[in-house]
Amino acid sequence: MPNLLSERAPQSVPAPEFKSNADIDPCLSVVMPVFNEAPTVAEIAKIVLAQRPVQQLIIVDDCSTDGTWDKLAELAESDSRVAVFRHKINQGKGAALRTGIEHATSDILIVQDADLEYDPSEYHLLLAPILSGRADVVFGSRFLGSSGPHRVLYYWHSVGNRFLTMCSNMATNLNLTDMETCYKSFRREVIQKIEICENRFGFEPEITAKVAKKDLRIYEVGISYFGRTYAEGKKIGWRDGLHAAWCIFKYNFLAK
Repeated sequence: MPNLLSERAPQSVPAPEFKSNADIDPCLSVVMPVFNEAPTVAEIAKIVLAQRPVQQLIIVDDCSTDGTWDKLAELAESDSRVAVFRHKINQGKGAALRTGIEHATSDILIVQDADLEYDPSEYHLLLAPILSGRADVVFGSRFLGSSGPHRVLYYWHSVGNRFLTMCSNMATNLNLTDMETCYKSFRREVIQKIEICENRFGFEPEITAKVAKKDLRIYEVGISYFGRTYAEGKKIGWRDGLHAAWCIFKYNFLAK
């Protein structure tokens, strides 16, 4: 396939403008881990596939028990861009991402949750720094001042997110505002060279530590966020926060 990525751009050269997804040719593999998301997976997949940059949608079912797999099988039959994979046992988000990343073929890869909390119409925000030759990795921050609308929910979740980001920044010497964000985009050759060890939500601090150790250009852009409640299916809990703290220490100070 043609390589749409620019070479490393001098900082003095103005970056091309991408005002919406409609301005970007197909160049993107979207990796979507799912577990018991039958109520939303078909809707979010339809939204993702409607975005012009999307060349490939890889959905990995982490052994769902609510009929998610049946919906995914229908999706795969309806659109040739959709590839679906299923784990025989539940392993976690990180394991599902590991499977999906392995099968990505487009120039750029982005992680997309299946719960409608993140808006695919904002892909252009995460693609622009890479397509302009300025970035290798882009984080989509829910906390930057330029970000879009946010649903107001759990105060202590936001405190926990900011605390974990601060701890990660102290370990990596980055100045991110949202390490735990789902929206992360990568040049495909970058992410496929990184070994992902974490099976659950520890993926976020692990991948942040590992990209920080490499000679990579990391950008951050503001995004909107439509969080859901536990009654609506939110899965992450306080134990995952404790494990994230351990992962920050492990992958920054113990792992090579």
